[in-house]
Amino acid sequence: MRHARNPALLAPLALRGVELRNRVVISPMQEYAAGTDGKALEFHLVHLGRFALGGAGLVFTEALAVSPEARLTYGDLGIWDDGHVPPLARIADFVRGQGAAAGAQILHAGRKASVQRPWLGYQPLGDADVRERGEAPWPTVGPSAIPALPDWPVPRTLEPGDCRRVVDEFALGARRCRQAGFDVLNVHGAHGYLIHSFLSPLSNRRDDEYGGDRAGRMRLALEVAEAVRSEWPSDRPIFYRLSCIDDLPGGWQLEDTLALAWELGRRGIDVIDCSSQGLTRRGTPVTTPREPGFQVPYAEAVRRETGIPSCAVGLIMDFEHAERIVGSGQADLVAVGREALRNPNWAAQAAVDLVGPEAYERYWQPRWGWWLVRRAASLARRRGLNRKD
Repeated sequence: MRHARNPALLAPLALRGVELRNRVVISPMQEYAAGTDGKALEFHLVHLGRFALGGAGLVFTEALAVSPEARLTYGDLGIWDDGHVPPLARIADFVRGQGAAAGAQILHAGRKASVQRPWLGYQPLGDADVRERGEAPWPTVGPSAIPALPDWPVPRTLEPGDCRRVVDEFALGARRCRQAGFDVLNVHGAHGYLIHSFLSPLSNRRDDEYGGDRAGRMRLALEVAEAVRSEWPSDRPIFYRLSCIDDLPGGWQLEDTLALAWELGRRGIDVIDCSSQGLTRRGTPVTTPREPGFQVPYAEAVRRETGIPSCAVGLIMDFEHAERIVGSGQADLVAVGREALRNPNWAAQAAVDLVGPEAYERYWQPRWGWWLVRRAASLARRRGLNRKD
């Protein structure tokens, strides 16, 4: 490929008082590795730290549950207790020490809570889970008494007072993330979890202030935005992850997302993290084949129609593809998830692909880049000698 001196993907980006060294974001990815107390372990430090060493501009934790009932599984990390702060602070310090911004995502799983880890079936917990692992199910909650899937438990309908309690839990979660020293916060309002289930008319059949028309269904999402902004420092940005479409008849649509994004921006949200689907089963490439970058048009529409920065996510694997997304103005940031599991140095390797061998010294950790740029020159000389032969 033709190398560029200063690729758009590698350009820094200032968000409030935080400057990202490039536009590569490591998406929040559940690892199901925590103990039942929800505390981060050595595994999480190494898992997240390697992405910072690998050159990413912003590294998010997996979603941190704002209450024990807000978890998906017994292996999820939490942010509902002050005891969660010290191990998370260690992670934030390490990530930042390697030149990346440290981000945390907070979540309430709603009617999708109380399930098995994926490799055990990802189904609602039941008697077998109690017998085999001592993992008893807990009651789930939602905007209406509608299960996420036909054979799943019916969630308890949250009363207005319960909704306000959930908002407070998000606020306390943001406060603890602040105490842990994270640079960026991300509110999970997508994939069928609690906030998304309030947004969609397919899962929210309420007729009170938290339901009915679009304004009512957006109330919880906006109250959460206001609450976390009140607890988050004014010089640090907040991302809000949205399922931009339900992709189901009668469901949440892109025009709804644009209206919500506008209101979120008015409440101090800085970036819309643009995903899609997942109201029932997860609408990801894990379960449904999709084209690379299949969600980029949503990020482009949000950025164009609202003026709010957007983050594109969804099967973005190729370095040149990521460069085109940012360089053409489709999104301000590109989030990489499972591809980074395969290659933790994805961001640093993108620099070599886009810039050439000099990127080893410009963009890689100096401990590694010093050697690798010389190795690249040696390999190039060898290839030249071989061609002469």
